[in-house]
Amino acid sequence: MAYNQEEIKPYSRQGEKVQQVEAMFDGIAPTYDFLNHALSLGIDKGWRKKAIRALGQYAPQRVLDVATGTGDFALLTARLLHPGEIVGVDISEGMMEVARRKVEEQTGALRGTQISFRKDDCMHLGFSDAVFDAVTVAYGVRNFQDLDAGLAEMYRVLRPGGHLLIVELATPPHFPMRQLFYLYSHVIMPLVGRMVSGDSRAYTYLPATMEVFPQGEVMEGILRKAGFADVQWRRFTFGICTMYLAGK
Repeated sequence: MAYNQEEIKPYSRQGEKVQQVEAMFDGIAPTYDFLNHALSLGIDKGWRKKAIRALGQYAPQRVLDVATGTGDFALLTARLLHPGEIVGVDISEGMMEVARRKVEEQTGALRGTQISFRKDDCMHLGFSDAVFDAVTVAYGVRNFQDLDAGLAEMYRVLRPGGHLLIVELATPPHFPMRQLFYLYSHVIMPLVGRMVSGDSRAYTYLPATMEVFPQGEVMEGILRKAGFADVQWRRFTFGICTMYLAGK
């Protein structure tokens, strides 16, 4: 089944979405962290902590962080949960170069957690079946070229009893936050994003995918269709962000 966000591409209707997303993130990698935190007014840091602590009840020891980007979620997972190993995968080498520098700078705070990064496609993960205790995705699933294929791959690499944690931005469902967020995402985000990153399309593409990505009960149904069980979800900050936690 095709989902609306899969049809939205950063630069052109022609060509593969995965290649355009890779080029986009390679281009905005140097300014991504600054803009990410600035545009969310820093609230995104609290969303990450709440989600990781929800996963912490299962004490995962081997974690795969899909669409790891600049590694913020992987590093925070290491600091909060102290698993033995975290592997971050992404299609953008530019983003992961930033992530690798962060790991070098923060080695002392990781308390023995081994963190590594490798280029990989979420639709064709280069891992054996049932090898991770947890799979995490923070603000990345709406960029998947094929959501069902990505979920199937994450299910495959999870061990029985393992858990999937997704944190994703969304459009607030109720008035007046829905209308205020529409104005913010369509005017302020593209303007600030263009001024800082120099990419006029990246910060138009990103809010566009947020608006059409499956939310709430719909996303729960998609996760169950992929084989996941005990699906829980929780909205943060009037629905701007949603956490999904599901088991295998």
